[in-house]
Amino acid sequence: MELSERKQKILEAIIRNYMESGEPVGSRTVSKYTDLNLSSATIRNEMADLEEMGYILQPHTSAGRIPSDKAYRLYVDTMLQRKDQEVEEMRELMVEKADKIDLLLKQVAKLLAQNTNYTSMVTKPKYEHKKIKFIQLNQISEAQLLVLVILDNNHVNNKFIELDSGLDDGVVAQMNFLINTALNGLDFTEINMAIMQKIKDQAGEYVDLVSSVLDCISEVMSEEDDSEIFTSGATNILKYPELTDKENMTELLSTFEEKQMLAAWANDKRAPATEQEHGIQVYIGEESPVESMKDCSVVTATYKIEEGVYGKIGIVGPKRMDYEKVVGTLENCMQQLDDIFKKKT
Repeated sequence: MELSERKQKILEAIIRNYMESGEPVGSRTVSKYTDLNLSSATIRNEMADLEEMGYILQPHTSAGRIPSDKAYRLYVDTMLQRKDQEVEEMRELMVEKADKIDLLLKQVAKLLAQNTNYTSMVTKPKYEHKKIKFIQLNQISEAQLLVLVILDNNHVNNKFIELDSGLDDGVVAQMNFLINTALNGLDFTEINMAIMQKIKDQAGEYVDLVSSVLDCISEVMSEEDDSEIFTSGATNILKYPELTDKENMTELLSTFEEKQMLAAWANDKRAPATEQEHGIQVYIGEESPVESMKDCSVVTATYKIEEGVYGKIGIVGPKRMDYEKVVGTLENCMQQLDDIFKKKT
């Protein structure tokens, strides 16, 4: 007997509910998890067929049903194929969207440098809160395991784990179940050492494998906190004699070239964005969050793509910069970006 669409939906509802609760699942519970609008009696009949086919088990009399190994196999081989398709679609959309935003922000940096005769810095947007939507483990070969980490902002992150030997499909399904049950829906800020250790404790003989997967997730968390920065007009610094001291100028130009030191500015929290303002902030000399800019002034603003998604723009120049012009230019830039992003959403 082949699985009809109705049986597949009922089986998926049983699996998902059991993953969440760890308790046997009854027909009444299934009726709340599907869009089939079936009576409990009809669902019971379908569950009886699924039990006869070996997809669900009844742990004891008068209890609900739990998925069998055969059900988990189907879940991995068939139901997760939809996830693969969703992941690929999300990847294509995000790449297209990211490419467009990158081009826009690079152009913004260039125009600001040209219009002010100073140096500009623009960060890619960051998400204030990031939650894990889904984690999927796929064995690519006997020597490699693919770890897909999908976030609620639809970012898809790929990591690979080198294996000493191939894994049984049941082990991969078991690890998918264990890790997703523990981490799905959690914000990065909620994932701590205690949760990580609990997952390892439950992994039994596969603790080394789970540790490697958790290391991949930690890498994703770290990478998501990093923000790419576009700069333009670094050579404008040479126009201002007070900034052309050989040692200071070399350090300043290196900052714009290497960009790692700009992370302090990108992650500075002193100018939070709100819906009413763009968080325009002026740093003079020693106030700068970047060590190499202590002889400069830095004017920054915050742009918003959507709720919880922000980026920063900065103008760097001498302390005698034309503050009125720079602030006015940034305010105008922010307004234009607001208009652009509103049209995109």
